[in-house]
Amino acid sequence: MHARFIVRCAAVAAVVTGTLTWAPAATAQPHEPTPSASAASAETPAPDAGSVEITTKDTAGDVLPGAVFLLLDSAGQDAGRGKTDAQGKLTFPDLAPGVYRLKETASGSPLHEVVADQDVIVTPGAATRLTITDPFKAAKVLLQAKDDKTGKLLPGATVNIGTGTSTLLTLTTGAKGTAFGELPMSSRKTEFWIWQIKAPAGYDLYKPSKTFTAGPGAPVTVTITNAKTTTTPKPDPSGKPTHESTGTPSTPAGKPSGSNTGGAKPSSTPDTESSPTAATTPASDTTPKAPAGSLAHTGADATPWIAGGAGLLVAVGVLTLAVTRRRTPTEPDDNSKNS
Repeated sequence: MHARFIVRCAAVAAVVTGTLTWAPAATAQPHEPTPSASAASAETPAPDAGSVEITTKDTAGDVLPGAVFLLLDSAGQDAGRGKTDAQGKLTFPDLAPGVYRLKETASGSPLHEVVADQDVIVTPGAATRLTITDPFKAAKVLLQAKDDKTGKLLPGATVNIGTGTSTLLTLTTGAKGTAFGELPMSSRKTEFWIWQIKAPAGYDLYKPSKTFTAGPGAPVTVTITNAKTTTTPKPDPSGKPTHESTGTPSTPAGKPSGSNTGGAKPSSTPDTESSPTAATTPASDTTPKAPAGSLAHTGADATPWIAGGAGLLVAVGVLTLAVTRRRTPTEPDDNSKNS
């Protein structure tokens, strides 16, 4: 009896012992699962992911907070968007490798322009760092050219505008005497010079150099004044002296001008020493001759008068000859009577 009890206890102990050694191995699996691949990817980024880090500044080197950017993937889908912080920084994390399109939609400042869109390449496990430089807005320039006396606007004035040693803009006033242009800015306030290179028609060139100050996006008016050109007689290009006729011939040097000792009238021949053509005219032939066949100073034809005078002379000669012949025979008779 006692022996049977011992055998049964041994059998139960064997069964219990076997259960205790097997059960833990069978029941440990459901209560402590191993981490899956999906759970690991949800907690940490994929080992091949990249990022884009942006720093935004202006041309003066100051950071620009509040600049807004949009990142698009190769399919044109939104991959991220945001604004730069107080330090001008913005990061797009956890990006799959590839080519993205970065757009700046706002500069966050009324003085700055946005930059053009650009492509960004994201490489596996690396950060792509970009520095975006937003330019200042251009200054709006109104040029006026005026008459310095009347204030009338003048067309056709051309000026150069620049800063330092660089010419940035050339303007020419139109029909209304004005011109418009935009000046690129490199700071919040810039001093420019203006120099006139062409004056309006009939006016002198404005030679002094003027300066003015402009700001980004702000309008500024610049005025140039011109004085009318003073008209002066131009010299004779031939170099010959000009003489005005006074109606009275000049007296050559060394000759008396008071009285005419010969009793003849003063010659009306121009001064041979001051006349440009006197050197080529003989001294004995200085009095102009009347054209043949005409009466001097009358313009009448002399031929009838000459013919009439000749006929009269012939008639007088014939008459004189006849009278002489008649008187010749009577002369002896008179002499004989006297004797």
